[in-house]
Amino acid sequence: MPERPPDLAVLHVSQPDHGGVAAYVAQAAHDQARRGWRVAVACPPDGPLAARLRELEVASFPWPARRSPGPHLLGEAWRLRRIIDRFDPRVVHLHSAKAGLAGRLPGVAAGRGVVFQPHGWSWLAATGAQRSLSRWWERRSAARADTVVCVGSGELQEGRRAGIHGTFHLVRNGVDLGRFRPCPPEGRREARAALGLPPDARLAVCVGRLTRQKGQDVLLRAWPAVRARCPRAWLALVGDGDAHDQLRSQAGPGVLFAPGVSDPRRWLAASDVVVLPSRWEGLPLVALEAMAVGRSVVASAIPGLVEAVPSGAGALVPVADPAGLAGAVAARLADPGLADAEGAAAAEASGAFDVEATLSLLAEVTRSVAGGVGEGAADGAGVAGLSAGCPVGAPTGVGAGAGSAEGGAPAAEAAGVSAGGGGVSGGVAGAGVPGSGLGSGDGTGEGASWEGEGCEGGTGGAAVPLAQPAAVAGGDEGVPGNPLPPNSLR
Repeated sequence: MPERPPDLAVLHVSQPDHGGVAAYVAQAAHDQARRGWRVAVACPPDGPLAARLRELEVASFPWPARRSPGPHLLGEAWRLRRIIDRFDPRVVHLHSAKAGLAGRLPGVAAGRGVVFQPHGWSWLAATGAQRSLSRWWERRSAARADTVVCVGSGELQEGRRAGIHGTFHLVRNGVDLGRFRPCPPEGRREARAALGLPPDARLAVCVGRLTRQKGQDVLLRAWPAVRARCPRAWLALVGDGDAHDQLRSQAGPGVLFAPGVSDPRRWLAASDVVVLPSRWEGLPLVALEAMAVGRSVVASAIPGLVEAVPSGAGALVPVADPAGLAGAVAARLADPGLADAEGAAAAEASGAFDVEATLSLLAEVTRSVAGGVGEGAADGAGVAGLSAGCPVGAPTGVGAGAGSAEGGAPAAEAAGVSAGGGGVSGGVAGAGVPGSGLGSGDGTGEGASWEGEGCEGGTGGAAVPLAQPAAVAGGDEGVPGNPLPPNSLR
């Protein structure tokens, strides 16, 4: 029988509508709905996330938020407040930076339990004063969340180092081990044939949004050295993003682009090695998916990837080091035995990242937050009058609920910032708080271009796996003897 707490209603909020974050949101919402909870998701109405929610029969509210903050932030916050009033959740779960910004403005989620899940801290995309400003916002807004859920221990420690105080829960990302399974040699041959790839090619695959964060520019700088050592080497950049044109102009021989892939399994199966040259991450799903398929992983030595890729399952190289990256990738493309041995070790290690454990722990955290609603002082400042118009209807798949009044006054002082090209700049009149609206997650979909020639790729389907927990042993850094339960740091 499903769990059915009569008053447990959860609203998930996400601006990213594709990739890892969107997949996480869809799977978490679906799992909680199966538990008998009343669940809905506020998200952009026309993207892959909304479509996936319809497939899963999970209710959704249209929340057409933009990725970066700016003058539109106030209208987005106002609309989110209206959605919250209408759905009347006990817990509001804010995913990634933009939802975390809009949902923690004064009064937006007043009187509700609030969970914030950064999926990668926003300040990592900024530099100088912009980075300091983003950290300041996170420190200031921490009081408006009952807990911060981190997808990896590196992300949690980074938050602590930045001076963010409050309750943290570690809920490690994980992988659907039923969908991502070890792929034998015949599976690799079949995947390559389906994708139109040369059967004798040595294939490196990089899955992710085409952005500076993911580091494909570093990989392309490394690629000529890889080809010099392994002439049969090919590189597939699987994904979409703002840097597509720039990367295509940078690409040389042996590089293909595969945009619009919603399910990366066929590309992972076709690969000999999977490369993640990211500059920063939380704990990326694609690393766990590659390991579960049984592929050697070459990745940047950043906290989220150090946590994901154990010794013997691939190689970790310095961030933004083309020479080091070229050496590690070429070694595995030139030596199939090494790559296969590491792939077998990776598949074995992936068992520690089972998404079912993540879903259970996330439900436990959500129940805990719901149980504490009303115990502390509520932030009563309202957001009424932030923007005109924007009527809010009933969520897709759910009957209309009773709305409540938008009490309180809008924040008065301008101190906002707007993201641009990975940083934050500009001002937000009347916002009262600064923020950085950078989402995270990997975007992919169907089809590939083979240096200009059409070639079908991907296997269809929109579901991508989610997350898994890991206990936090001992006390908080710098606070010896913290007597809190596992997975909770206060």
